[in-house]
Amino acid sequence: MTNKQRFDTCLAWFAQNMPVAESELRFANPYQLLVAVMLSAQCTDKRVNMVTPALFEAYPTAADMAKASEEEIFAFIRSVSYPNAKAKHLKGMAERLVEVYHGEVPDNIDDLQTLPGVGRKTANVVCAVIWQQPTMAVDTHIFRVAERIGLTTNSKSPLQTEKALVKYIPEEVIPKAHHWLLLHGRYICQARKPKCTECGLQTCCRYFKNAKAQ
Repeated sequence: MTNKQRFDTCLAWFAQNMPVAESELRFANPYQLLVAVMLSAQCTDKRVNMVTPALFEAYPTAADMAKASEEEIFAFIRSVSYPNAKAKHLKGMAERLVEVYHGEVPDNIDDLQTLPGVGRKTANVVCAVIWQQPTMAVDTHIFRVAERIGLTTNSKSPLQTEKALVKYIPEEVIPKAHHWLLLHGRYICQARKPKCTECGLQTCCRYFKNAKAQ
């Protein structure tokens, strides 16, 4: 099976079996999504969704969060992973949004990455989810799933995986494909015990083919 055939088969299956695929983070605007994605680093969406309602009520805008101290922000996010670092990044992000971008979240990857605590993955998520731009955010789930299925081969970094995926996925599909791969990794192609018997991608999956041959 060629790369193109494998991609076409996977994308067709996802389109038919997962027509609705979107972020499981709860947000009402770009600012809220940016905050939620920053908090989700090495943390579950479920946990983030537990802390953000009170956080957004206390700081409904970037201007409000910029006025808060790191200690005050920390009090709302203490149950997420690395709360001290994230409180510092959230305050710095909010301050820069106010000082440079008039409180509005930038709509491009380069400007987003100038915000404290915002790396390429976070910027890609915001651009894809809010503005439906053809950006592929590669987290641990997508990195694992792409390699297992065979969409990538011996990828050494998230950026390498990102480039391989966007090469073969049509631009208009990329924002949804991000969620397809992420959710598949979260619920089916799990790290320790992939649920291969429940997976509809067996015909094109390199991991399943190799496991079956053993």
